Amino acid sequence: MTFLYFFTIAVFMFICVLLCSVILMQESKSSGLGASFGGESRDSVFGTGTAEVLKKFTGWLAFIFLVACIFLSLWTSALGRTEANAPAFTIDHIE
Repeated sequence: MTFLYFFTIAVFMFICVLLCSVILMQESKSSGLGASFGGESRDSVFGTGTAEVLKKFTGWLAFIFLVACIFLSLWTSALGRTEANAPAFTIDHIE
């Protein structure tokens, strides 16, 4: 169970990085990240027709991010409740 939990957190972190990257790739009013790759401020990183595709992909990625955030929050609170009800083993109990 622990492996699955930490694997889910790793996937969540990947979604966070991917969402940040996609947001920075979008065309902005100023130069943005597209100018960092050698393009002009009015050009998109991947061509002219990708503005709508990036907007839709960002929307879906943001939705997945929010659902994953709520899911991990509920899972973490459930783990906390389970550990709170677990018997406390101390040195006195073991000896």
